[in-house]
Amino acid sequence: MHLSRFPRLHFAHLPTPLEPMTRLSAALGGPNLWIKRDDCTGLSSGGNKTRKLEFLMADALQNKVDTIITLGGTQSNHARQTTAIAAKMGMECHLLLENPTGRDDEAYVYGGNVLLDQLHGSAISKLPFGADINAAAEDLAQQLRDNGKNPYIIPVGGSNEIGALGYVNAALELTTQANDRSLQIDHLVHATGSAGTQAGLLVGMEGINSGIPVYGINVSRPRREQEEIVFDLAQRTAVYLGLNSDVVKREKVIANGDYFGDGYGLPTPAMVEAVKMAARYEGILLDPVYSGKGFSGLIDLIRKGHFKQGENVVFLHTGGSVSLFAYPEIFDLPGYI
Repeated sequence: MHLSRFPRLHFAHLPTPLEPMTRLSAALGGPNLWIKRDDCTGLSSGGNKTRKLEFLMADALQNKVDTIITLGGTQSNHARQTTAIAAKMGMECHLLLENPTGRDDEAYVYGGNVLLDQLHGSAISKLPFGADINAAAEDLAQQLRDNGKNPYIIPVGGSNEIGALGYVNAALELTTQANDRSLQIDHLVHATGSAGTQAGLLVGMEGINSGIPVYGINVSRPRREQEEIVFDLAQRTAVYLGLNSDVVKREKVIANGDYFGDGYGLPTPAMVEAVKMAARYEGILLDPVYSGKGFSGLIDLIRKGHFKQGENVVFLHTGGSVSLFAYPEIFDLPGYI
């Protein structure tokens, strides 16, 4: 896979670190845990969307764009990273944000990622949950065209076949790091939501015949629905790369739906435990929506014996710790008791 055939900008801090989690491994008494630090990609506190945006913003430049539109939830990590790169490139950025939690407290509505969105200079429009957010984006794009702008719509999470190239590349990067230290990776685990990260990883890992299975912990919808979304995007990404559409077999797509609780962005006790454990054993900050729920699934699966002692399990940290500041009350810390 020669990704240099595709337009790409280079602003992410790559390669991101691959680190052992020795204290957590000992505490859980199961496999050897490693963490791939995609919270360290560098763009506005980092996160997985930065990899996708290297390809998406290059495509935008080729289309002579002057305005970016993107979509997400109120505390969208993707929106925050998109506003940052738009600012760096001197483009306007418009966000369409819906509130999936129903919360209206100041910390959630104005803090965390929303604070940074505004610092980066984005225009924010709030939509009711369940609105047709894609249609709203198209309407906004037409309004901007009527005013002489040339807008570019980036989908939720940057998750289309262009954005997914960022995680095809991440698969190559991770296998190179493992090869360089003679680390045999038995499992790669991550939180899966808008599907671009998982689809890209699957195409990358399967395309090079790495033998590394990708295990998604779903944070937003029932398992079967998520797996079909990931599988469809993996097929489209493979074709975009010039590979056969069946490079990723359906049975390779796993998106465990046991850990997202009552819905996207809604806290679970297991997520709270996972965030605290990562912070207190390894000094690593997870987020309440993605990596915290993904890591809670990993912890539970270790306790159930799904991942075996002696295996090497890599957890992909997708970033998002900024959103901790939108959920201060859930951790029972001094001042919030």
